This record gives sequence, C-alpha cells and structure tokens, in this order.
Amino acid sequence: MELSFGLNLAQTQKLVMTPELRQAIKILQLSTVELEKYIQKELLENPVLDLNEDNTKTEHDEKENDSIETDTIDWEEYFQDSSDADFMRFPTERKEQTQFENFISSAPSLQEHLLMQLHLSSIPKTSFKIGEFLIGNIDKRGYLAISTQEAAELLKVSPKEVEDVVKLIQTFEPAGLGARDLVECLLIQVEQNNINEPKIRDFIKYHLKDLAEARYNRIAESLGISLQQVQHLKDLVLTLDPKPGRNFSSPNDTQYITPDAVVEKVGGEYIIIMNDSVSPRLCINSYYRSLLMGGNKDSNISKFLSQRFDSAMWIIKSIEQRRITMYKVIKSIVDVQRDFLDYGLTRLKPLTLKEIADIIEMHESTVSRTVNGKYIQTPRGVFELKFFFQTGLENTNGTSTSSESIKKMIEEIIESEDPY
Repeated sequence: MELSFGLNLAQTQKLVMTPELRQAIKILQLSTVELEKYIQKELLENPVLDLNEDNTKTEHDEKENDSIETDTIDWEEYFQDSSDADFMRFPTERKEQTQFENFISSAPSLQEHLLMQLHLSSIPKTSFKIGEFLIGNIDKRGYLAISTQEAAELLKVSPKEVEDVVKLIQTFEPAGLGARDLVECLLIQVEQNNINEPKIRDFIKYHLKDLAEARYNRIAESLGISLQQVQHLKDLVLTLDPKPGRNFSSPNDTQYITPDAVVEKVGGEYIIIMNDSVSPRLCINSYYRSLLMGGNKDSNISKFLSQRFDSAMWIIKSIEQRRITMYKVIKSIVDVQRDFLDYGLTRLKPLTLKEIADIIEMHESTVSRTVNGKYIQTPRGVFELKFFFQTGLENTNGTSTSSESIKKMIEEIIESEDPY
C-alpha cells in the first residue's frame, strides 16, 4: 500500500454556538416578566438601544430615514422573518394601568411582626435603634445572622448594649426568634414554654447530633437516664420549632403570572393576541445612528458604535424572532386542543413536543424552550403551556385520551355517586 501526502477540499456542515446564537436561545426561553427585566438591563448597558414610545414620525425622522435608505446597511434583512407571521401589528398605546397588587391583602412579614413588638417595648432611643438594626439582620428562619461584636462595631456601641437588646428580641413571639444557632433557639423555647423537665437542657446542649443519628444508648449512658426517659425527651424536643420564622410571609413569596398571550374566541375562531404591553418596543437611538452614518473620523468611537449597533440589532431581531416562534407554537397548540377550549378538560388531547415541532417545522428543543415558563390566558382560564402536553392511553377505537381527561372523568363519576 502506497502512502502519500496531499491537500483535498471537502465541504462539511457544522453548527457553531456563537455568542449571538446563545443570546437568541436565552431570549427565547425567557418569560414575559423575565424578558422585561432583560430589556431594562440591556437599555442600561447599550446606549444605542432606545424605547420606541412614539409611533408618530416627525419631519426630522422622515428626512433621516430617507438618508438611511441610501446607505449600504440593509435594515429589512434583520426583520425578514416577520413575513412568516399571519397576524397584524397595531401601534400599542402605553397607558398607566391599575396595579391590582395594591388591593391584595397580605400577612405581615417577620420583620414587620418583630418591629411591631419592638415599638410596644419601653426602651431607650439608643436601644430602639439597635433593635431595628438587629431585626433587619434576622433571616427568614428567625435566626440572627450577625454576631454581637460585629453589630457593636457597626453601630459604635458596647457589646453589652447589643446583647441586652438581643435578649429583649428573644422574648418576642413566636418563641425562639433572634437565636444565633439551633441550640439557643430550642433553649429559648424551653424557657418561654416553661418546660421544667429534668435533663432537657443538657439533652439539647450536648446530644442533638446523637439524637439525629439515633444513638439513644449513648444519650442514656451520658445523662444517666433510661431509654424511656430518652424517648420522652425526644418527644418534647420534637414539639419545638427549629425554624420559628418560617411561618411568616416574605415580600418575595408572592409571584404574579403575566400571560404571554391571550386566546379569545371571535365568532367561531380562536384569535391569538400576543402580550406586548409588558415588554416595550425597542429601536435604535437616532442620535447614535446619525453619528454612525455620518462616518465619524475617530476610529475608536466608530468601532464602539458599530459593536453596540450590531448588538442592538441582534437583540431586536432575537426578540422579534421569539415573538414569531411563540405565536407559531401557541397557534398550533390551540388548533390541536380546540376541543378542550370548546368543551372543557374531558376533551383535552394527548400531545407531545415532537408533534408541535413537526407542525411548525422546527426542532423539538426549540419548542421545549418556547413553552418553558410561558402562560396563556384562555376562555377556560390561565394555563402554563406545558399543561397542554399530556400523556395518554390508547382507546379500543384507535384514538387516545389524555391522563388529565381520565382524572376529570373519574372525579365526575365520584361526585355523581350517592354517598349514602
């Protein structure tokens, strides 16, 4: 066999994950609320990006657009995919809307609960300020997340003054708040609940690890008590709360769902309306665009504007592509699940990501990213897009029934039964 060296040309296809492609994938899987935060972040970082709040063209804008049309940059290339959408766009008027969160009642947070008790305490003004600082450093479990020495250095007071206020906070309800660790938390509850069981304090101080590892014989030998007494002490400790602050609400606990699209029935057809009220429309800042088109002599400025310009245009294109992809996915889901929208849960059909991917001629992973964390508002209520992808069972006639439909049928059968 003869060996030789030579050069050969060959064509190959290879997918390269460029930063722009990764950014487009990231934007695609963002929910409406997450997209709004992402846009606000990009507006702060990229001066070329601007909000398109006014849809009316001034005489200056028209002249500027005429001059841009003669430039070598093809603006329509960035939006060539928008021709695939079968919906019309109308100028959106941004109005100040009523925030319904202002009308929703909520339970007081842990800090509010403690501050209320602090205000009811007769203490000096200095101690009151120390108490406010310490309450602000209590975590959601109810534990003090700062040491006495550290707080004293920050507040420029003596450690004894801080410790006195810590002891005061530890008398607040619920019992166990303001502790530095689990042992102190349980001992505070033993004190406030007047549990006078012998050996209970030594049990908590020295044998919590043995209790967790179920080494009861070692505990009994160390404390000089029987196994029955160890079991009794264990039952008492289990009545205490290791995280006394977890029963209080937090401002971050409440999560509001913003539908990414609204499905409405008009006549005999279902119309899909994309929710554009949350995420603002983006455009290129006219001032920086004029600098770029004017051929700035400073190469550094020109290079900077060109980079920012390309980044801004890619963001706009990615957001527009996300909108188009979401519309296609939602429309195909509505077409498949029309019986559900008409008749209810019992008519929900089994559906897979691959079926939707085949309908819209996209990859299954693209559909998965599109439906992740997205919600739609329908005449039947607000549903996550993942809800419409259900497994099912084959019927004898060749059709299939989704698992949710079967559960609903069983529920209706049970409810219709005579309980007597």
